[in-house]
Amino acid sequence: MSSDKIKMIRAASIIALVCNFVLALLKIIAGLLSKSNALIADGIDSSTDVIISIIALVVVRVISKPADKEHPWGHGRAETVATAVLSFILFFVGAQLIINSVTVFISGEQKAVPSVMAIIVTLVSIAGKTLLAVSQYVLGKRADSAMIKANAKNMTGDVLISVSVLAGLIISTLTGTSYADTVIALFIGAWIIKTAVGIFLESNLELMDGNNDKNPYRVIVEAVRETDGASNPHRARMRRIAGFWDIDLDIGVNPKCTVIEAHNIASQVEKEIKQRLDNVFDIMIHIEPYGDDASEAYGLSEDEMYGDK
Repeated sequence: MSSDKIKMIRAASIIALVCNFVLALLKIIAGLLSKSNALIADGIDSSTDVIISIIALVVVRVISKPADKEHPWGHGRAETVATAVLSFILFFVGAQLIINSVTVFISGEQKAVPSVMAIIVTLVSIAGKTLLAVSQYVLGKRADSAMIKANAKNMTGDVLISVSVLAGLIISTLTGTSYADTVIALFIGAWIIKTAVGIFLESNLELMDGNNDKNPYRVIVEAVRETDGASNPHRARMRRIAGFWDIDLDIGVNPKCTVIEAHNIASQVEKEIKQRLDNVFDIMIHIEPYGDDASEAYGLSEDEMYGDK
């Protein structure tokens, strides 16, 4: 794991931790004083973002460790595991908010109408969350960090949540009832659950060594085609390890090649792939006599890698 990536993840986590702590405290206090369920719910959501940032800082310490006997591929997958944990935290929070909102509806309890202070704090929240979302997106993209990118997506959702809270507060103020505020709290819970499911599916794909993007496979095919003496790329398998590609590939060469000639061909294929594809962790290329691949059962063939299906 590069030191630059670790520094950017740490910086993004610290920024998110400090800003979310201030916003969470502000929104919860303002929500309690102004009797706004939606603002309290928004504050609780920001509180979970504080927990997420703390988890991210812990993960930075883990992924910065070098590879060892027990972890020959390094510790990068800790970031993916943390991203999955993040999704479970969000799901729990969203479900709890929905349960609380439904309870209010069933009880028929009429809350006090939120005050103007709640509207002012929500405007501050929208501005703060927008800046946070931009910073997390920029740092996540530079570091190619799934965890920080997921948090950027979470921050973007928080902006929409705060906008919804603002709309609910304005409606409640104009109508003199608190029902709109409770409805918005229910919406926030549903939105948080939707975000949690999306983050989990993305992290689970990496944990299962899956990949739904065909473009990197096409890069492999083009690299082999551009290398003299190499042909028939097959049994290709690619997996992500914390933003880096781990690649297995079989290629065909002339059966009459010497060992050194075949090795040089494989080295050139590796070079071509690295020139075309960023963040390559490792490439394992297996040499076969051309045409001797009938029994291969795993990985993708050239047609599967370059086809539209």
